[in-house]
Amino acid sequence: MFFTNYFNSLDATQMENYHKSVFMNMEGEVAERARASYYKQTLRLMGDNVKIGRSVTIVNPQFISIGNNVTINDGCTLIARGSLGITISDGVSLMHRVYLDTESAETGYIHIGKEVYIGTGCLLHGHQGLEIGDMTLLAQNITITPYSHYFDDCDKLIRDQGGNTRKVIIGKDCYIGMSCCVLYGADIEDGSVVGSGSTVVHTIPPYSLAVGTPAKVIRKRGQKKESTQE
Repeated sequence: MFFTNYFNSLDATQMENYHKSVFMNMEGEVAERARASYYKQTLRLMGDNVKIGRSVTIVNPQFISIGNNVTINDGCTLIARGSLGITISDGVSLMHRVYLDTESAETGYIHIGKEVYIGTGCLLHGHQGLEIGDMTLLAQNITITPYSHYFDDCDKLIRDQGGNTRKVIIGKDCYIGMSCCVLYGADIEDGSVVGSGSTVVHTIPPYSLAVGTPAKVIRKRGQKKESTQE
């Protein structure tokens, strides 16, 4: 009877938090409707037909805007540290355990265009801004981190030396393969494809196919592969 007695001792605020945690983590249509109704009141903007899964963490919902027909699957985390916030446009799908973090309260933001698909386990950061164009596809376990630490001073901890950061732009109709890393200084322009497991450290021109670590352009989309002769 320990937990029953403990439950009966809760005050009104604690009881509300208890019921909130139940609905936020419960399966079924009733809980899904409750989550949608709750976030309709707390988000900066929320469109129609938005589905929010179980165990989703949203920090500072007043700085987050979500369009129509958006799906946020189980275990996702959205952290908007300042008013520039997070914008998720119409038709976006965030698969399981996607992590979005603007990182900076002053300059950080993330803008995701229409009909973007972001695969399971992707980690996206927006220190100076991250913009993803319409119809772009991100496969599983992709990391986008537009920050590079300074580390030359051996008398200081790396964490205390600061670093470089800039806005990163992923264009429209791009495809980034699974387990890619997109780092500081790297944009991916419209229509480009990055092969699985690549590390992008420089800008990829439009309609290019890039692979490797660091990622290098091997051809333009639409070009035939060169035949090899023995």
